[in-house]
Amino acid sequence: MALRAIAGLIGALFLVQTAGWILDPATAAEGLGMPLLDGLARSTQIGDFTSFFLALGSMAMLGAIRSNGTWLRASAILLGGAAIMRTLAWAIHDAELATELIVIEAALAIVLLAIASRFDAAATDPATAEVN
Repeated sequence: MALRAIAGLIGALFLVQTAGWILDPATAAEGLGMPLLDGLARSTQIGDFTSFFLALGSMAMLGAIRSNGTWLRASAILLGGAAIMRTLAWAIHDAELATELIVIEAALAIVLLAIASRFDAAATDPATAEVN
């Protein structure tokens, strides 16, 4: 039950981010260290970020609710991918190194992968199902 709660909390965190992008995109953008853009760029910024957080949060929640490692791995891919791309932005494109965000994304991805592994083990060995 504790693992499901942890995965669910991670999912909820990103669903709150989703709501922020829908309800107050200027504050959501500021929280990520960027201005709210104008025109078509604003549409792209809000659409892409909202979609990213919605997908990540929804998949983590589905994984938690269903004790399903596949959904959690999908969320971990999004988080890990963001950490890798931030690092590449720094290494290749002279972006500021977003160390704090990279560490958070990588750590949450690792947590989700570990929980996914436990869910998978429980699915194949019912004796371990109670750890979820």
